[in-house]
Order: sequence, then structure tokens, then C-alpha cells
Amino acid sequence: MRANKAVPLAFFAAAPAMLSLCAQVPMGPGGSINLYNTDLAVMEQGEPRKDLACTVTPSKPQMGFDLRFHTGYEVTIPLRELVGSDNLLTIVFRVAPTNQPEQYSYFLQRIRVPAIEENPKGDAFLQGSFQVGEGDYHVDWLMRDRSERVCSFYWNTQAELTQKDRQMALSIAPNVIQREEGEQFKEEPPIQRIQEQPLNVKVLMNFAPQNALSATLQPLDTAALVWILRSIAREPRIGKFSLIAFNMQEQRVIYRQDDADRIDFPALGDALKSLNLGTVDLKRLGEKHGDTEFLSDLIQKEVGSDKYHPDAVIFAGPKVMLDANVPQDSLKQIGNVEFPVFYMNYNLNPQTVPWKDAISRAVRAFRGTEYTISKPRDLWFAVSEMVSRIVKSRNGKQSASISSQ
Repeated sequence: MRANKAVPLAFFAAAPAMLSLCAQVPMGPGGSINLYNTDLAVMEQGEPRKDLACTVTPSKPQMGFDLRFHTGYEVTIPLRELVGSDNLLTIVFRVAPTNQPEQYSYFLQRIRVPAIEENPKGDAFLQGSFQVGEGDYHVDWLMRDRSERVCSFYWNTQAELTQKDRQMALSIAPNVIQREEGEQFKEEPPIQRIQEQPLNVKVLMNFAPQNALSATLQPLDTAALVWILRSIAREPRIGKFSLIAFNMQEQRVIYRQDDADRIDFPALGDALKSLNLGTVDLKRLGEKHGDTEFLSDLIQKEVGSDKYHPDAVIFAGPKVMLDANVPQDSLKQIGNVEFPVFYMNYNLNPQTVPWKDAISRAVRAFRGTEYTISKPRDLWFAVSEMVSRIVKSRNGKQSASISSQ
């Protein structure tokens, strides 16, 4: 049997009190299982208990942009159940494929409860998640407090690809259970890249929230943008990368990496910590169309002149809706580009915002191709087709060069 860590649990309460999360704890050294007999007995019994009042709501497995199924649960606890001080909630659950009922993966999380006064109102909310491959799974779940009161729940869940998604190769095997990754900007594992004429691409990514008025870059948006970038980075036909990470709200380039054989995700993550979307620069307030000028200058610099001679330029990120679009005159100054230009438009709700944005109009001026990324299959299809187009473009230029000699 395997032992895994639980993903950190989020807590929200309708009261000032907050629960502090202790570090994730593996269930025994070297992955061995070390359960209390009482916990094991509750799990084996398989009957829900409510000594500690709580409501558990399982979440349906959903495919992420990382081509993995993410599933888990939400827990509601009345704050009156947590009155007192020095309480500790321990959540233990195990997951097994239904066709391999003894192959459990165990998860453990301890949550320290702050002092809660008498007669509180509202509820505490906890949530946890884990990753699975395709398959049917059974979950045994329990939570206990220091008084050994127990809340337990049990459910079955199914992770299944739709017919449209069958062509995609998932990044997790069937019947595999894993904990959620806590670090979004971890280093990429080595990729076996083609040695003969690898592609050289430049990526300009707008790290910004879907909602342009948001004061923070939401975790959902960050995760999606990072996985768009990782999908490009993992393409074996690409051997050289230039990355320009920018933010339209702050009108600045956040991170730059030129002509590298890999994308430095840890460095990118560190650079994104400098984003401060909740503040407004007084200087920018005085510029009527400062955002348009920033985007225009960025396009002229990165598309119009490039010493690394990319095989393609790829814009990526959420829609950029400006009061004034990039002037056509500034785009005409760039002239005819010798490489294809693409736009991977991250848009979770394309029906809500169907109109073209400033980057889309600029890319169209270069006769570029736009992809709307709303679902995992959109990303998979876009990267596959985009790389095929880049290879075709480069081969066409090489053939034309040979014919002219």
C-alpha cells in the first residue's frame, strides 16, 4: 500500500476565527501505513458517522489543463462544533480503484483550530483534492477532533474521458492516484527532443486574470497560463525558447528569457511575485492610452526585430480589451514577417466575451492564427496543430531557398 500527502485544505468561516494549517504529514516513514485501529475500524465499517457534525460533498472528477483528472471533496462544519481552544482536526482518507480494492492510497492532514468563543454563528468550510487517472474509485473518508468525535463518509467516483477527448494522451495512467502538486513553478523534467533541426519559438505571455479589474492573479488563471506554457515547453520538436512574460495592467515586462533550451519555471515564478495589481501608478493615470502604447511598443520590438530568428511567435493569455487598439500604422512599420504568428487566447467563457481583443486584431494584421483555449482539449489541439504549421512553414521556406539557388 502507498502513503501520500493530502493537498493543503482551504478554510473559510463566517466568523473572524481562522484555522491554521500545519504541514502535510506522510502516514509513516518510507510510505508505510501507521493508522490508529479506531480509524481503520471506522473505514472498514463503511457506515457514515456524525459524532462530529459535518457535511461532506464529493466533487466530480474534472479534467485539468495538465491532462489529469482532479477530484476531491468539500466539508462544512458548524462553528458551534468547534467551540473551545486548542482543538485539532485530523482528516484521514484512502482511495482505491474499484477493480483493485486493496490498492489503497492514504492521505492525511492535520488542521489546528484557533480559540472559538461560545455561541458562534456560521460554518467552517474545508476542501481537499487529489489526482486520478481514468477509472472507477472508492473513497473512505473520516475526520476526528481531539475529543475523538468522528465524522465519516464514503463514496464512489468515476473519471472518464468523453468521446471527444479520447484522442488525447493523458499525463497520468489509468487507476493511478496521486496527491496534488503544491508547487506550480517547479522545474520541468527533461524532455527527449528531436536533434535534427529543432524549432525555435518566441512566446509572449500576458500573465493576467480573466477579469481585467481583478486585484490579484487568481490561482485558477495562474494554473491555466502555466500549463499553456508547459504544453509548449514539452513539445519535443521545439528546441529553443524565448519567453517574454508581461502584464497589461501594470504595462511592464515581468520576466524575460532569450534563446534558451528550456523554460526556467522557478525563475518565472519568482518574477511573478512582483505583480501588484491592486495598485495604480499615478504616472500611468496621466497617460490617455498608455496601455495601447505599451502593447504597440512590445509588438514592434518582439515581432518586428529579432536577432534570434524564431520559427514562430506565439502570443498567449486572456483577452486584452483596450479603449484604443494598436494603430495599424505601427503594425505596417513591421512589414511582412517571415514566420507564422499565433495567439492562444485563454478564455474560459467565450460566449460571454465573444468579440476580438487588441492582441487578436494585431495578430490578424500578420495573417496569424488564433486559438481559443477554454478546455483541456482546446489546448491539446492548439499545440498539436500549431507545431505542425510551424514545421510546414519552415520546410516551405527551406524548399523555396533551395529552389532559388
